[in-house]
Amino acid sequence: MKQIIYILFMLPVLSFSQDKISGLIMEANDKNEPIGLAGANVYWLDTSVGAVTDIDGKFTIPYKKEYTKLVISYVGFKTDTITISKPKMVRHWLQSTDNLDAVTVTSRKQATSKSYMQATNVFTVSSDELLKAACCNLSESFETNPSIDVNFADAVSGTRQIKMLGLTSPYILIATENIPSIRGASQAFGMSFIPGTWVESIQITKGAGSAVNGFESIAGQINAELVKPTTDAKLFVNAYANANGRLELNTHLNTAINEKWSTGLYLHGNLRDAKHDNNNDTFLDMPLQEQVNIMNRWQYTDTEKGFVTFVNLKFLNDEKQTGQVNFNPKTDKGTTNAWGSEIDTRRYEVSTKFGYVNPELPWQNIGVQTAYSNHRQESYFGLNQYDITHNSLYANAIYSSIISDSRHKIKTGISYTYDHYDEFVNTNDYERTERSVGAFFEYNFDNLDKLNLTAGIRVDNHNLMGTFITPRFHARYTPWEKSALRASFGRGIRSANIFAENQSIFSTSRSINILNTDGDIYGLDPEIAWNYGLSFLQGFNLFNRKADITLDYYRTDFQNQVVVDFENPQEVNFYNLDGDSYANSFQVEWNYNVFEHFDLRLAYKYYDVKTDYNSGKLSKPLVPTNRFFANASYETHMHENGSQWKFDATFNWLGEQRFSSTVGNPAPYQLPENTPTLGTLNAQITKVFSSKFEVYLGGENITNVKQDNPILGANDPFGSNFDTTFVYGPIFGASYYAGLRFKIE
Repeated sequence: MKQIIYILFMLPVLSFSQDKISGLIMEANDKNEPIGLAGANVYWLDTSVGAVTDIDGKFTIPYKKEYTKLVISYVGFKTDTITISKPKMVRHWLQSTDNLDAVTVTSRKQATSKSYMQATNVFTVSSDELLKAACCNLSESFETNPSIDVNFADAVSGTRQIKMLGLTSPYILIATENIPSIRGASQAFGMSFIPGTWVESIQITKGAGSAVNGFESIAGQINAELVKPTTDAKLFVNAYANANGRLELNTHLNTAINEKWSTGLYLHGNLRDAKHDNNNDTFLDMPLQEQVNIMNRWQYTDTEKGFVTFVNLKFLNDEKQTGQVNFNPKTDKGTTNAWGSEIDTRRYEVSTKFGYVNPELPWQNIGVQTAYSNHRQESYFGLNQYDITHNSLYANAIYSSIISDSRHKIKTGISYTYDHYDEFVNTNDYERTERSVGAFFEYNFDNLDKLNLTAGIRVDNHNLMGTFITPRFHARYTPWEKSALRASFGRGIRSANIFAENQSIFSTSRSINILNTDGDIYGLDPEIAWNYGLSFLQGFNLFNRKADITLDYYRTDFQNQVVVDFENPQEVNFYNLDGDSYANSFQVEWNYNVFEHFDLRLAYKYYDVKTDYNSGKLSKPLVPTNRFFANASYETHMHENGSQWKFDATFNWLGEQRFSSTVGNPAPYQLPENTPTLGTLNAQITKVFSSKFEVYLGGENITNVKQDNPILGANDPFGSNFDTTFVYGPIFGASYYAGLRFKIE
């Protein structure tokens, strides 16, 4: 395994031969600042070869010697034609067609964009935002975003757990290019299987998602768009190392086969083989790990006939070892010599996306998405064993058109899912197959000025959950300039994979009990919930600088829920909800361009998440009632060669969080009712030497906050009080890292 990783570290010396032109299209302003234009058309004159700029205004287009005239157009701007004599980096400013004299208020384009026009409460995180932190994988991509909470799931696995609206990731539909991807067996570790450099942008939707994407979304949706072979650099290398022994390398190799076909090879390897125990509890602060992750991506584009196709082939091998520092799996596995754990995952994926846009009727298009994955995890945690094999098939066909005119848009289609699970839990074998067939219809009305609404409904037939209806509704109203008032509601339903989603239970001495037997999924019924939301966004100018404020309120009401009950410190119990379970989330966020190139983001969140447990109504454990967030970023002026400095800092303050009850433990193993408050600070400095090369240096948890005794009963890991799930803050303390990025367009 290590040899494979070392080979991957040498692969950047290879590259593919191709001719492409890359560039940046920007909005002209009095200072010629690089404010990118997303969605600008770039094409070669008298050909069908073209491209569209991404969210940052960047593009890449194939080049031939006979191509000499490059046309750049954007609605509301003057169309330009520039002469190209040889491959080069293009930087071009488009002039607005508005000839009126006016005071121009300028600011740096926000790395996180919010739409005033969409009915859904969605915001897009661009590649610039992702580069503000180390962002080694998708689970670490939300450190600078106040809408997503990130914490460790337990004290041994190193797994990052995300939450939205006070609910954990199983209640969020997490997709890759709108294909559900982090689900089932991959729920616990799957976000760490998507390298950060593979992600082009992330769309985060609060509340009920679209009916088009399935019935499982309850709290919201996260969609990661991957980099494209036609727009990504010909060669991209990202190398990273941190003080706790983590080494990573990402290499992208892209080439154009011909005018229509392009391919990319994306390689990721990470290694951590150094042992650290900074709190001296005899347990590793983070696991030893080796990962190899490979994706081969093919893209076919025929703009003349309206066809676009993507084919992705992925392979992952991930190996983790954790536990006590002196644990040796060769001699201690399955014994009480020392407590240890190994989690080995091998995953294969094939996915395709086919799109057709009618060249004569561009509002008519057809999309077909398919995905197959085989996920196999073999693991043990001390004397507990957990193995799972998950085979999954997904297909979705979508037809889009208009009714009467472009204000009335429709989407309709059918979907199919197949999941086969085979799980081994200690001495018990759990096997089941889930199949569903569904149809959906979604209507969108958009008058662009005042009102935009999206109403969707889907009907699904599931072999274990029966036939059910899932409605979704989103509306946006603009009462005055630069404002958006949104409302939404929707229903979600899902089967809870209780072991795959809660693997931290195996790193305890608790007995595992399922208290219901009448349901079809582990004896339990499916989870059903309604989500309701209100949001208000107001943009304004403050001292001639751009600013906006957002107020969000969302409530999730569970009709049924699989309750995960830790209130008996000797047990973890799963049972169907009998009573109420809800999550209230309120957030206020303020963004302000304080002065030229300096942006400030502040946010406050309040959570009220309660469930009726067998022991009474209680707040959900380890969910802070109050949270404060601050992010500041500054960039120096960009020189003609692309060089500049970038500075970024993020502060998080978490209020008290409730511990699940430890009253039944002996006194030395009892915890207080609530955690202390804590604040963490992350910072990063990036030196961009040119458009091709940059280096970065950063620190996580610079204030060196550490949780005291994160493992209960660490002195007796095979005793009855051992528990690693009481994690509310950092374990390792301060960690510093450095890296570099190099690319050839």
